[in-house]
Amino acid sequence: MPFTILHTESSTGWGGQENRTLKESIGLKKMGVRVIIACPPDSRLAKIGTENGIEIRTIKMASSFSPFAISFLLKIIKQENVSIVCTHSGNDSMLGAIAGRISTRKPIIVRTRHLALPITSKITYSLFPHMIVTVSEYVKRYLVKGKGIAEDKVISIPTGVDLKKFNPDIVKTVSREELNILSDAVIVGTIAILRRKKGHHTLLDAIPLVLKELPKTIFLFAGDGPQKENIEKKILELGISQNVKLLGLRNDIPELLKTIDLFVLPTLQEALGTSFLEAMAMRKPVVGTWVGGVPEVINDGVSGILVEPENPTTLAEAIINLLKDRDKMNKMGDEGRKIVEKKYSVDVMVTSLFNFYNSLMGETAR
Repeated sequence: MPFTILHTESSTGWGGQENRTLKESIGLKKMGVRVIIACPPDSRLAKIGTENGIEIRTIKMASSFSPFAISFLLKIIKQENVSIVCTHSGNDSMLGAIAGRISTRKPIIVRTRHLALPITSKITYSLFPHMIVTVSEYVKRYLVKGKGIAEDKVISIPTGVDLKKFNPDIVKTVSREELNILSDAVIVGTIAILRRKKGHHTLLDAIPLVLKELPKTIFLFAGDGPQKENIEKKILELGISQNVKLLGLRNDIPELLKTIDLFVLPTLQEALGTSFLEAMAMRKPVVGTWVGGVPEVINDGVSGILVEPENPTTLAEAIINLLKDRDKMNKMGDEGRKIVEKKYSVDVMVTSLFNFYNSLMGETAR
């Protein structure tokens, strides 16, 4: 049954949340669904969505109680025969839900929860939406057990990885000459925004322990963020400048993942862990932590290793043990790719969402 979905997103930045919304929109469009995204005119999603052929409607959503924005969304719902309104961030979840609830078309309202952070407005989960989609079982448990949201109102549909983009059989490596790395060095990679919650400080404390055993190991940090100066300072204090390279923001993440031997991210908070999935898709063994949704994607001892958060010693031990066992690393990389293909591809995500939306349409018809 053909239907129209309106996504609302008040965020102007670009991250996993916006990327998932875009991938969902592209995938659903290919399956015959009409998708419209309403977002601020200065948002990255407006620009990138347009470039990818998605219908974009721009509106400022700086407040969660803007009569103008509500009127704008009401007009879209009516004129474009919107059947489902999907909201994502704080402001738009209020605006989109209010517009949907007062619209004569009575669209189904779906709130997506992308983050592992505490929620700031319970009514945008408990009162306004008909259903809630979370990116992991961990986030679902938080809403149901931690915030008292009805369990039958929440469904978990994990974020998917583009297996065509993250294809280790096609993607080429970044040359070691470009990275200024010797040919016999072993490379450990970390790709994440430079925020404390990502645990870079724990990895930095673990690096001297790793270098005592494996002095030729090189650590690549890709990303930028508020902790950059603190990380640079700590690298100098620990005397590991020769073995740690800060690459900044990169547009060649698949190529970078193809280049490294091991992916490590000792994160302190994670809704799911898409960066782990991308590394696994590139057949790389991974080291993560027992936090948030990470244990859902990393099968401990099979596709990677899980350690306690903020424990440099156990982190170093995990890295050393893997780097000393190339066969084990290769097996973990192969298993990781299989897991992503089976459960965490974009195709799996989009198909699950399409079936979910179709079921909602069927219930409405009944």
